[in-house]
Amino acid sequence: MEKQEKIVSMFNNIAPTYDTANRVLSMGIDKSWRDKACSKTFEIYGQKTIEKIVDVACGTGDMILFWKQNAKKKSITLKNIVGIDPSVGMMEVGKKKLPEVEFIEAFATSMPLENSSSDIVSISYGIRNVVQRQEAFFEFARVLKQGGLVVISEFTKNKKESLLDHLTAFYMDKILPFIGGIISKNKEAYRYLPDSIDEFLTTENLCKELENAGFEIVYTKAFSMKISTLIIAKKL
Repeated sequence: MEKQEKIVSMFNNIAPTYDTANRVLSMGIDKSWRDKACSKTFEIYGQKTIEKIVDVACGTGDMILFWKQNAKKKSITLKNIVGIDPSVGMMEVGKKKLPEVEFIEAFATSMPLENSSSDIVSISYGIRNVVQRQEAFFEFARVLKQGGLVVISEFTKNKKESLLDHLTAFYMDKILPFIGGIISKNKEAYRYLPDSIDEFLTTENLCKELENAGFEIVYTKAFSMKISTLIIAKKL
């Protein structure tokens, strides 16, 4: 738990500059990754009315914005969307952007939500920050309706096979911590990002953990030179 608390404290610290750093470091590409995740999920789910989406590790509410915009674009009635995060600092920024949305301070492993109450649970670039990951997947399964979807966007670990793989690794390892450190005045936080990816799972292992929690993998896709991976799984 000490490691988890340390991660939460780090995010509280960088919250005021987090959105700016994200856009600069991803050169805005993260917007298209999020948009594609929402669009593909709605396509797979195939419902015109959605009772509830839960965005876990919601941070400053970026993904919530994309869920809302995408639902509007596709004429889907989205009745309720909730943001969950243990970092109060991050959610304070989110509340300013989305005053109409309910933000709840909680860990991914213990969400104050009813069983089988949600259609979709999403977590974008946050699952590697969850120390007890397998427990979180069981918790996602608990709050999802049968046939509900879990949507994960994440920087997964890849083998460095091509020149592009090595260039990507150089950017993540050397350039990203430097620029992120300047914007946030917290180089350690942006050193954590490449380190956490390096210590993290491959897509295959992540899929195995989801299957252990009672999910069936329905879609996986890697984007932008395999930097970001989208996994969509259905609760059986």
